[in-house]
Amino acid sequence: MKKEIKNFITKYVEEIENQNAALFIGAGFSKPSGYVDWKELLKGIAEELDLDINKENDLVSLAQYYSNKEGNRAFINKIISDNFSEEKESSENHRIIARLPIFTFWTTNYDSLIENSLKENYRNPDVKRKNADLSITHPNRDSIVYKMHGDKSSPEEAIILKEDYETYYRKYSPFVNALNGDLISKTFLFLGFSFSDPNINYILSRIRIEYDKNNVRQHYAIIKNVSKKDYEVESEFEYFRNKQSLFINDLLIRYHIKVILIDDYKEITDILKEIEKKLTLKNIFISGSATEYSPFSKEEAKKFISNLSKKLIKEKYNIVSGFGLGVGSEVIVGALEEIYMKDKKIDNKRLLLRPFPQGIQNEETRKKLWTQYRKDMISQAGISLFLFGNKQDKDGKIILANGMEEEYQISKQNKNIIIPIGITGYLAKEIYDELEKEHLEHYGEKKEKIIDLFKKLNIGTLNEELIENILKFLKIMTS
Repeated sequence: MKKEIKNFITKYVEEIENQNAALFIGAGFSKPSGYVDWKELLKGIAEELDLDINKENDLVSLAQYYSNKEGNRAFINKIISDNFSEEKESSENHRIIARLPIFTFWTTNYDSLIENSLKENYRNPDVKRKNADLSITHPNRDSIVYKMHGDKSSPEEAIILKEDYETYYRKYSPFVNALNGDLISKTFLFLGFSFSDPNINYILSRIRIEYDKNNVRQHYAIIKNVSKKDYEVESEFEYFRNKQSLFINDLLIRYHIKVILIDDYKEITDILKEIEKKLTLKNIFISGSATEYSPFSKEEAKKFISNLSKKLIKEKYNIVSGFGLGVGSEVIVGALEEIYMKDKKIDNKRLLLRPFPQGIQNEETRKKLWTQYRKDMISQAGISLFLFGNKQDKDGKIILANGMEEEYQISKQNKNIIIPIGITGYLAKEIYDELEKEHLEHYGEKKEKIIDLFKKLNIGTLNEELIENILKFLKIMTS
């Protein structure tokens, strides 16, 4: 990954952690899910007007020409309805941004992918589609989605014609003011956005005029670099490369938007994943189950689990737990005790619980749902810590916990930092032995720094010294 991209990720992650970040999503972001962009949406209209859509840059005027020709916008409304009425599946990029701890989302898109992705991730978005929505606060909201150009559910109100844009500042001034405020107070990342939208350009211009450029927030946009392979003629490639360079410079100088250039749209997914990974390094998924705790007593084990959880919270880590049998309850007790002692209130962000749904009779359905639950939990964390890992089979025999094995495999697929407390035995010991056999390659360039600490995860007893060694291990791996 390029140094420029790494620097951007570091800065944007800091803004997210300080709750100062926002996302602006354009039509390009929805294309991988199967929705059309503006050119595809208006291609048929251009053909009816005997125009070439590939030669048209002013698509707002194009839509207006067609409305003028027909005498109304009824057919354009139908085109919007036809192209956006079908619900599409969220893309991987939508799923990632829904998991990011970002509160504010802006979009010019008519589709519902953003809000649907947030709901799929158990979030409660407050969607603003029209002026009246702005005066109503959705109960228990944990995110807000501004659809400043309307929604597919009301195509007749969608902003698409030139006259819509000309009257926007009067008819939708509450949206203009809200976006103006967010652009001043938050750091935006523009994704799938071309900056050809008259509304955005107007608002950015007003901010530039009204505020000292030295006090305007830094914003970012990810844009694909002009590629030579997209042009048959060398001179044409050089022309558009120069034009893009001038455009990028203009965004930076006039609007304080720094462009992050990528060579392929797939890089957006890599960037978003890296942002998520950096944010989740403070989130620890604790995987564990135990019917027995041999060679330790039940009291020793439960005290250790509780104290470990308490110390993790005290050291500013957050805990994700699925309430594993014989382990989960002590994780919760220790975490909540520390949270409540400090803040005098329960903070769901510090302790994310995902109890597995019970009472599902169909075994295949249950397994599928539990696997999805595990994937959801582990995606919230950058670290997976494994304790014990045994259960009782139907004959009363103690066996290794297959659920914990699945959590281990998912953690590896998710590229989480894996910390097996080998001394607790059972599956945790098997995971420890596997990583040791692989010469700690899992820990990459930091493996030399944690060799001694890794060994200490498998010796001694369940005491404060072991907890301190775990914390030292974490500090090295997350620094």
